[in-house]
Amino acid sequence: MSDNRSARAPVSRGSGPVDLGDPRRGLLLTWLKAGLERVDGRRCVREQLARHPLAGPVWLAAVGKAAAAMALGARDALGGSLARSLIITRDGHAPAELLGAAATEVLASSHPVPDERSLAAGARLLEWVEELPAAAQPLFLISGGASSLVEVLRTGTTLADLESFTARELAAGTAIGALNARRIALSQIKGGRLTARLKGRPARALFVSDVPGDDPAVIGSGLLGAASEGPDRVQREVIASVDEAVAGAAHAARACGLKAHAAARRFADDALRLAARFTHELRLTDSAVCVWGGESTVQLPPRAGRGGRNQHLALGAARLIAGQTDLMLLAAGTDGTDGVTEDAGGLVDADSCARLALGGLDVDLCLKGADSGTALEVSGDLVHLGPTGTNVGDLVIGLKLTVEMARRFSRGRS
Repeated sequence: MSDNRSARAPVSRGSGPVDLGDPRRGLLLTWLKAGLERVDGRRCVREQLARHPLAGPVWLAAVGKAAAAMALGARDALGGSLARSLIITRDGHAPAELLGAAATEVLASSHPVPDERSLAAGARLLEWVEELPAAAQPLFLISGGASSLVEVLRTGTTLADLESFTARELAAGTAIGALNARRIALSQIKGGRLTARLKGRPARALFVSDVPGDDPAVIGSGLLGAASEGPDRVQREVIASVDEAVAGAAHAARACGLKAHAAARRFADDALRLAARFTHELRLTDSAVCVWGGESTVQLPPRAGRGGRNQHLALGAARLIAGQTDLMLLAAGTDGTDGVTEDAGGLVDADSCARLALGGLDVDLCLKGADSGTALEVSGDLVHLGPTGTNVGDLVIGLKLTVEMARRFSRGRS
């Protein structure tokens, strides 16, 4: 897990204090962090390059929300062999140890809707490819978010076209695979077109995947996918995906002595339908813990409030588990952000809707207006992680355990 990440329990700023003495909240956050550690970009890159080293000098280009952590992993493994680095990531996702580092260029760009910085970063990435010395070994580190962070538009397409297209597709709840396929049609570098610029030059590409199927042709809209034309000598390796995060969270729960179920299939559906499915499965299972991984979608109303798909899913689950004191559910984006917010998601319990009502809000109206972030702030159920150093989609963790049992359990293990 990269050093710039912190985690805190949800804190109420609305109707009244959440019971921060409830050990179940700490357990859920601990298991979430265990899942994130399994797919930490720095660790995964470092270990992969230790297993399969590169000869220097290495020129590195890292693009995505996990780009900074992945670049640190490359620096750990390569040492003096790393000659030059270009890192393009989201605002606030680059730690201090990279800013101002020798032979390191860090560009902050826009996500989830691209802006002028995305075009500037795309132009710089093309220059970087053209500047590659003959003796250098190119190393590309690609993670989710790259689609918005870098772009070179096709002739006849404007930034306004790109911004309106992206906003429209996000509001419609378009699944990430379909969205990235449509982005490719607007781009001069996506869909393997950047790869084609290498003109058959040998290169290495490591991917932290946030897409179904973990296909490099889809990750980052195929920024380093198979060449659109000409020879292709890029060695591609997916080094982290949501399956490992699910396994890591479930393993941590089992290490606590609880029976945990790790879902074998990734989810991809509307957030409220998933909330109904997950709460139903949690009620029926004989496991105390259920862990799911994937990515949900939300279709936004014309005037959407504040929130993201994980907050929406968590609030939908809160409505369904109201009054069921043994149930809790956490939904979070593994990159530490959810939609356009800086919160990762929500952690809800049987009393979340009651706290919301005491705060003067109606859960149904908040869901209808896609205002889950406001609702969860009032109920004290927001989860904030900060940049995590990874991005493999979303984790949902359900717990079926009374607070009394959890306290007895915690005392017995202390």
